[in-house]
Amino acid sequence: MEEKHIDRVLHIVSAMDRGGAETLLMNVYRNLDRSKLQFDFIVHRADQGDYDNEIRKLGGKIYNVPSLGIAGPISYVKKLREIMSSNSYIAVHSHTDYQSGFPALTAKIAGIPHRICHSHSNNWPMVDSFKHKLLLKGLQSIIKISATQYCSCSQEAGAFLFGQKAVDNNQVTLLKNGIDLGQYLDETITKTSVIRELGLDQDAKIIGHVGKFSKSKNQAFILKILKDLIKKDKRYVALLVGDGPLKETIEQEAETMGLSNHVRFLGVRSDIPRMMKAFDVFLFPSIFEGFGIVTVEAQISGTPCIMSDSVPISTDMGLDLVRYLSLEEKPEKWGVEVEKAINIQKPEKDALVKALSEKGFSIQQNIEEWMKLYRVG
Repeated sequence: MEEKHIDRVLHIVSAMDRGGAETLLMNVYRNLDRSKLQFDFIVHRADQGDYDNEIRKLGGKIYNVPSLGIAGPISYVKKLREIMSSNSYIAVHSHTDYQSGFPALTAKIAGIPHRICHSHSNNWPMVDSFKHKLLLKGLQSIIKISATQYCSCSQEAGAFLFGQKAVDNNQVTLLKNGIDLGQYLDETITKTSVIRELGLDQDAKIIGHVGKFSKSKNQAFILKILKDLIKKDKRYVALLVGDGPLKETIEQEAETMGLSNHVRFLGVRSDIPRMMKAFDVFLFPSIFEGFGIVTVEAQISGTPCIMSDSVPISTDMGLDLVRYLSLEEKPEKWGVEVEKAINIQKPEKDALVKALSEKGFSIQQNIEEWMKLYRVG
């Protein structure tokens, strides 16, 4: 009996850790019909990614390739071409923002018909100097001549990488960051279990944050807000979920500020829905953000969100749970908003489901859009 043919798409990512773009990818991967379509991944980090084992169980392959910066353009393209040419991919989908042109160019050389560049950010921290702006223009040019499709998680992210003109001319497909409702609506998950696990006081007021410890996520500002809050109320505690290059620095800063008893560094967690339900308020003071899928996860859990105005306004699900503030505002001002948010009444389950559907954040709605990208029926 002839084996059924399954189309394959190759995704290019930094590493399959629990970041926003990677979590979105996994939500899509888990929910698509894998008897018709499979995902493979090129990663740029040698150590194990958070999702690697699950990917292999779902039938995906993972290839480790040194990054463009380490390998250099010629060696990088050569290695990518070897992988692309040894598999019959119908599409290459690159999630490496401004470096996405190189996988797209390689796919073009390899004769792969669908070459997708996907913007997940609205900023590049290096574009301060003329030299770096010139470099970005060059990288954007490679994308322009190589990609067959532009995608972004928000209009802001699309304009940053592909230009406002491309967005205005409807040349950028907006792919919303879909969520698999599942545990987010599980009413048996409560704040109490997290309080018990972490040994917190029963009346603790929990500020939550989920994100990579990096300059852009701005966890240092959370500490400033917390310091001001506990001057007025000692019950406040911050739960910081995630890992990253600045984690140790933030831990030391918390100790220096005398906040050790009020901050818990929880590392990478697989129970994000549970954590979101435990938070009284979700804080997200990002310096820049392509979208911020965790803010939608917080809202679908019924958790109020205080975030910077650098986060795209499209993250607001219309449930009266979101407040955007400027990072120019003092931590005290943010603290006042936290105090107000704690008293917000959580929406009913039906309202949460309706908002998710109407705003297009349901993963079941998103799957169809992803399949259209790859021309898979």
